[in-house]
Amino acid sequence: MATTKKPKKIGTPIDQRETFVSLQKNFADSESNTEEKLRTLYDLQKADNDIDQLVQLRGELPAEVADLEAQVASCNARIESLEQIIAQYNDNIASMNDDIVSLDGEIERYRSQLEKISNSREFDSINKELENLGILRKIDEKKIAESRDAISENKAAIENVKTKLDVLAIDLEAKNEELAAIVESTAKEEKALVQVRDGLAAKLDERTLSAYNRIRASVHNHLAVVTVFNGDSCGGCFNTVTPQRLIDVASGKKLVICEHCGRIIVANPSAE
Repeated sequence: MATTKKPKKIGTPIDQRETFVSLQKNFADSESNTEEKLRTLYDLQKADNDIDQLVQLRGELPAEVADLEAQVASCNARIESLEQIIAQYNDNIASMNDDIVSLDGEIERYRSQLEKISNSREFDSINKELENLGILRKIDEKKIAESRDAISENKAAIENVKTKLDVLAIDLEAKNEELAAIVESTAKEEKALVQVRDGLAAKLDERTLSAYNRIRASVHNHLAVVTVFNGDSCGGCFNTVTPQRLIDVASGKKLVICEHCGRIIVANPSAE
Protein backbone atom coordinates (compact mmCIF):
# COMPACT_ATOMS: atom_id res chain seq x y z
CA MET A 1 0.00 0.00 0.00
CA ALA A 2 1.48 3.31 -1.07
CA THR A 3 2.10 5.84 1.67
CA THR A 4 1.17 9.45 1.08
CA LYS A 5 3.89 11.95 1.75
CA LYS A 6 3.11 15.14 3.57
CA PRO A 7 3.59 18.14 1.33
CA LYS A 8 6.83 19.90 2.09
CA LYS A 9 6.34 23.36 3.49
CA ILE A 10 7.98 25.97 1.30
CA GLY A 11 9.27 28.99 3.20
CA THR A 12 9.25 32.42 1.68
CA PRO A 13 12.66 33.93 1.00
CA ILE A 14 14.03 36.34 3.59
CA ASP A 15 13.73 39.97 2.62
CA GLN A 16 15.92 42.35 4.65
CA ARG A 17 13.20 44.99 4.24
CA GLU A 18 10.37 42.74 5.39
CA THR A 19 7.97 44.00 8.06
CA PHE A 20 7.88 42.68 11.59
CA VAL A 21 4.40 41.39 10.82
CA SER A 22 5.93 38.63 8.70
CA LEU A 23 8.38 37.82 11.49
CA GLN A 24 5.53 37.59 13.99
CA LYS A 25 3.63 35.35 11.59
CA ASN A 26 6.76 33.19 11.24
CA PHE A 27 6.83 32.85 15.03
CA ALA A 28 3.17 31.89 15.11
CA ASP A 29 3.54 29.35 12.29
CA SER A 30 6.77 27.88 13.61
CA GLU A 31 6.76 24.33 14.88
CA SER A 32 9.19 25.38 17.62
CA ASN A 33 7.91 26.41 21.03
CA THR A 34 7.49 30.20 21.15
CA GLU A 35 8.56 30.47 24.77
CA GLU A 36 11.68 28.48 24.01
CA LYS A 37 12.53 30.70 21.02
CA LEU A 38 12.04 33.86 23.07
CA ARG A 39 14.26 32.49 25.83
CA THR A 40 16.88 31.58 23.22
CA LEU A 41 16.74 35.14 21.86
CA TYR A 42 17.15 36.50 25.40
CA ASP A 43 20.16 34.24 26.05
CA LEU A 44 21.64 35.10 22.64
CA GLN A 45 21.40 38.80 23.43
CA LYS A 46 23.04 38.18 26.82
CA ALA A 47 25.93 36.29 25.18
CA ASP A 48 26.38 39.09 22.64
CA ASN A 49 26.35 41.65 25.48
CA ASP A 50 29.11 39.76 27.30
CA ILE A 51 31.17 39.55 24.10
CA ASP A 52 30.64 43.27 23.49
CA GLN A 53 31.91 44.05 26.99
CA LEU A 54 35.10 42.11 26.33
CA VAL A 55 35.56 43.95 23.03
CA GLN A 56 35.02 47.27 24.82
CA LEU A 57 37.96 46.47 27.12
CA ARG A 58 40.15 47.00 24.09
CA GLY A 59 38.80 50.53 23.83
CA GLU A 60 40.15 52.56 20.95
CA LEU A 61 43.26 50.37 20.64
CA PRO A 62 42.13 48.41 17.53
CA ALA A 63 41.26 51.65 15.73
CA GLU A 64 44.54 53.25 16.85
CA VAL A 65 46.53 50.24 15.68
CA ALA A 66 44.72 50.27 12.33
CA ASP A 67 45.40 54.01 11.94
CA LEU A 68 49.10 53.58 12.77
CA GLU A 69 49.37 50.67 10.33
CA ALA A 70 47.79 52.84 7.64
CA GLN A 71 50.28 55.65 8.37
CA VAL A 72 53.21 53.20 8.26
CA ALA A 73 51.97 51.84 4.93
CA SER A 74 51.59 55.40 3.62
CA CYS A 75 55.15 56.28 4.69
CA ASN A 76 56.57 53.16 3.04
CA ALA A 77 54.65 53.95 -0.14
CA ARG A 78 55.98 57.51 -0.04
CA ILE A 79 59.56 56.29 0.36
CA GLU A 80 59.10 53.86 -2.52
CA SER A 81 57.70 56.64 -4.69
CA LEU A 82 60.58 58.99 -3.86
CA GLU A 83 63.13 56.25 -4.56
CA GLN A 84 61.52 55.68 -7.96
CA ILE A 85 61.77 59.42 -8.69
CA ILE A 86 65.47 59.39 -7.70
CA ALA A 87 66.08 56.36 -9.92
CA GLN A 88 64.44 58.20 -12.83
CA TYR A 89 66.63 61.26 -12.24
CA ASN A 90 69.73 59.00 -12.18
CA ASP A 91 68.62 57.42 -15.46
CA ASN A 92 68.18 60.89 -16.95
CA ILE A 93 71.63 61.95 -15.73
CA ALA A 94 73.19 58.83 -17.27
CA SER A 95 71.40 59.52 -20.55
CA MET A 96 72.48 63.18 -20.60
CA ASN A 97 76.07 62.20 -19.79
CA ASP A 98 75.94 59.91 -22.82
CA ASP A 99 74.64 62.85 -24.85
CA ILE A 100 77.50 65.02 -23.61
CA VAL A 101 80.04 62.34 -24.63
CA SER A 102 78.40 62.23 -28.06
CA LEU A 103 78.40 66.05 -28.30
CA ASP A 104 82.06 66.18 -27.28
CA GLY A 105 82.84 63.78 -30.11
CA GLU A 106 80.98 66.00 -32.55
CA ILE A 107 82.71 69.11 -31.24
CA GLU A 108 86.11 67.47 -31.56
CA ARG A 109 85.32 66.39 -35.13
CA TYR A 110 84.26 69.92 -36.18
CA ARG A 111 87.33 71.46 -34.53
CA SER A 112 89.59 69.14 -36.47
CA GLN A 113 87.81 70.24 -39.66
CA LEU A 114 88.62 73.87 -38.92
CA GLU A 115 92.31 73.14 -39.58
CA LYS A 116 91.50 72.03 -43.12
CA ILE A 117 89.14 74.85 -44.13
CA SER A 118 90.06 76.85 -47.19
CA ASN A 119 87.32 79.55 -47.27
CA SER A 120 85.53 81.81 -44.79
CA ARG A 121 82.05 80.58 -45.64
CA GLU A 122 82.88 77.04 -44.59
CA PHE A 123 84.66 78.44 -41.51
CA ASP A 124 81.54 80.35 -40.44
CA SER A 125 79.35 77.30 -41.02
CA ILE A 126 81.52 75.06 -38.82
CA ASN A 127 81.74 77.69 -36.10
CA LYS A 128 77.94 77.93 -36.13
CA GLU A 129 77.72 74.17 -35.66
CA LEU A 130 80.23 74.33 -32.83
CA GLU A 131 78.21 77.10 -31.20
CA ASN A 132 74.98 75.03 -31.41
CA LEU A 133 76.73 71.95 -30.06
CA GLY A 134 78.14 74.02 -27.21
CA ILE A 135 74.63 75.31 -26.36
CA LEU A 136 73.25 71.75 -26.35
CA ARG A 137 76.11 70.67 -24.09
CA LYS A 138 75.40 73.50 -21.64
CA ILE A 139 71.69 72.59 -21.63
CA ASP A 140 72.56 69.01 -20.70
CA GLU A 141 74.95 70.20 -17.99
CA LYS A 142 72.24 72.49 -16.61
CA LYS A 143 69.72 69.66 -16.60
CA ILE A 144 72.22 67.36 -14.89
CA ALA A 145 72.81 69.98 -12.17
CA GLU A 146 69.05 70.44 -11.71
CA SER A 147 68.57 66.66 -11.54
CA ARG A 148 71.26 66.35 -8.88
CA ASP A 149 69.60 69.11 -6.85
CA ALA A 150 66.28 67.30 -7.19
CA ILE A 151 67.91 64.04 -6.08
CA SER A 152 69.28 65.79 -2.99
CA GLU A 153 65.84 67.21 -2.18
CA ASN A 154 64.18 63.83 -2.60
CA LYS A 155 66.82 62.13 -0.46
CA ALA A 156 66.20 64.73 2.25
CA ALA A 157 62.46 64.04 1.95
CA ILE A 158 63.13 60.30 2.34
CA GLU A 159 65.13 60.94 5.51
CA ASN A 160 62.25 63.01 6.92
CA VAL A 161 59.76 60.25 6.12
CA LYS A 162 62.08 57.64 7.65
CA THR A 163 62.35 59.70 10.83
CA LYS A 164 58.55 59.84 11.02
CA LEU A 165 58.41 56.13 10.22
CA ASP A 166 60.75 55.31 13.12
CA VAL A 167 58.46 57.16 15.54
CA LEU A 168 55.36 55.45 14.11
CA ALA A 169 57.03 52.03 14.34
CA ILE A 170 57.80 52.53 18.04
CA ASP A 171 54.26 53.72 18.73
CA LEU A 172 52.76 50.86 16.71
CA GLU A 173 54.83 48.26 18.52
CA ALA A 174 53.72 49.62 21.90
CA LYS A 175 50.04 49.69 20.86
CA ASN A 176 50.26 46.16 19.45
CA GLU A 177 51.81 44.85 22.65
CA GLU A 178 49.13 46.56 24.74
CA LEU A 179 46.36 45.19 22.52
CA ALA A 180 47.87 41.70 22.48
CA ALA A 181 48.02 41.69 26.28
CA ILE A 182 44.33 42.58 26.55
CA VAL A 183 43.30 40.06 23.89
CA GLU A 184 45.37 37.33 25.55
CA SER A 185 43.85 38.03 28.97
CA THR A 186 40.31 37.70 27.58
CA ALA A 187 40.89 35.16 24.79
CA LYS A 188 39.76 32.11 26.79
CA GLU A 189 36.62 33.80 28.06
CA GLU A 190 35.78 35.24 24.65
CA LYS A 191 36.24 31.86 22.96
CA ALA A 192 33.85 30.25 25.46
CA LEU A 193 31.28 33.00 24.95
CA VAL A 194 31.51 32.73 21.16
CA GLN A 195 30.88 28.97 21.42
CA VAL A 196 27.82 29.61 23.59
CA ARG A 197 26.66 32.32 21.20
CA ASP A 198 27.04 30.07 18.16
CA GLY A 199 25.15 27.29 19.92
CA LEU A 200 22.23 29.58 20.69
CA ALA A 201 22.19 31.03 17.17
CA ALA A 202 22.03 27.49 15.75
CA LYS A 203 18.77 26.92 17.64
CA LEU A 204 17.00 29.74 15.81
CA ASP A 205 15.53 29.55 12.34
CA GLU A 206 17.15 31.60 9.61
CA ARG A 207 14.43 34.24 9.45
CA THR A 208 14.45 34.92 13.19
CA LEU A 209 18.23 35.06 13.38
CA SER A 210 18.34 37.39 10.37
CA ALA A 211 15.83 39.73 12.02
CA TYR A 212 17.77 39.65 15.30
CA ASN A 213 21.04 40.53 13.56
CA ARG A 214 19.35 43.27 11.54
CA ILE A 215 17.81 44.91 14.62
CA ARG A 216 21.07 44.58 16.54
CA ALA A 217 23.00 46.28 13.76
CA SER A 218 20.49 49.12 13.46
CA VAL A 219 20.47 50.32 17.11
CA HIS A 220 23.31 52.22 18.74
CA ASN A 221 23.66 49.98 21.81
CA HIS A 222 23.27 46.73 19.83
CA LEU A 223 20.34 45.62 22.00
CA ALA A 224 17.91 43.74 19.76
CA VAL A 225 16.21 41.93 22.65
CA VAL A 226 15.17 43.81 25.78
CA THR A 227 12.99 43.26 28.82
CA VAL A 228 10.29 45.49 30.28
CA PHE A 229 11.74 48.49 32.10
CA ASN A 230 10.17 49.89 35.25
CA GLY A 231 7.11 47.70 34.83
CA ASP A 232 5.60 49.43 31.79
CA SER A 233 8.30 50.58 29.36
CA CYS A 234 10.50 49.19 26.60
CA GLY A 235 13.96 48.43 27.95
CA GLY A 236 15.51 49.74 24.75
CA CYS A 237 13.88 53.11 24.06
CA PHE A 238 12.04 53.52 27.42
CA ASN A 239 8.76 54.40 25.72
CA THR A 240 5.60 53.16 27.39
CA VAL A 241 4.31 49.75 26.30
CA THR A 242 0.54 49.28 26.03
CA PRO A 243 -1.13 47.07 28.68
CA GLN A 244 -2.12 44.43 26.08
CA ARG A 245 1.47 44.16 24.86
CA LEU A 246 2.67 43.84 28.45
CA ILE A 247 0.28 40.93 28.89
CA ASP A 248 1.60 39.32 25.68
CA VAL A 249 5.17 39.78 26.89
CA ALA A 250 4.41 38.23 30.26
CA SER A 251 2.63 35.27 28.68
CA GLY A 252 5.59 34.36 26.52
CA LYS A 253 3.21 33.08 23.85
CA LYS A 254 3.71 35.83 21.28
CA LEU A 255 6.56 37.74 19.72
CA VAL A 256 6.23 41.36 20.82
CA ILE A 257 7.96 44.12 18.86
CA CYS A 258 8.28 47.61 20.32
CA GLU A 259 6.23 49.89 18.12
CA HIS A 260 8.65 52.78 18.80
CA CYS A 261 12.14 51.34 18.32
CA GLY A 262 11.53 47.93 16.68
CA ARG A 263 13.29 45.92 19.40
CA ILE A 264 12.01 42.53 20.55
CA ILE A 265 10.56 42.72 24.07
CA VAL A 266 10.65 39.56 26.19
CA ALA A 267 9.91 38.65 29.80
CA ASN A 268 12.88 38.71 32.15
CA PRO A 269 13.60 35.06 33.13
CA SER A 270 15.18 36.17 36.40
CA ALA A 271 11.96 37.97 37.34
CA GLU A 272 10.08 34.76 36.80
